[in-house]
Amino acid sequence: MSISINVQRVGEIDVPLPTYQTAGSAGLDLCAAIAEPITLFTGMRQLIPTGLALAIPAGYEGQVRPRSGLALKYGLSIVNAPGTIDSDYRGEVAVVLINHGLEPVVVQPLSRIAQLVIARFERATLELVSELDCTERGAGGYGSTGE
Repeated sequence: MSISINVQRVGEIDVPLPTYQTAGSAGLDLCAAIAEPITLFTGMRQLIPTGLALAIPAGYEGQVRPRSGLALKYGLSIVNAPGTIDSDYRGEVAVVLINHGLEPVVVQPLSRIAQLVIARFERATLELVSELDCTERGAGGYGSTGE
């Protein structure tokens, strides 16, 4: 199944359009729309523009996720992973990278920094009730199901 999404280049950097790297890839790679390298020191966060704006159809969202290779090799991740791009947002997509690694990481211009997964979603109607139905787990929270 495939949907069509309109994409606009914004900003000064001519970035490549996001692409799937393999036939089975769920995510499209997003690139850094920066003119000069940016160094992220340990614990540092940085908003990195992608140079793209998207028109995601109603009923869908864009999920911006970390790239697993960058996470493994450098400890590079996304602060609010997954970030959500709403269907009514038309501004430039940007990624909040964070360096969880032990060494500085240099983000190069046009390097692949994140992946974008387009996902269908449902809107919920909330109903206020006095009690919820019972389950085996109940109110057991963090760690309640074991390690």
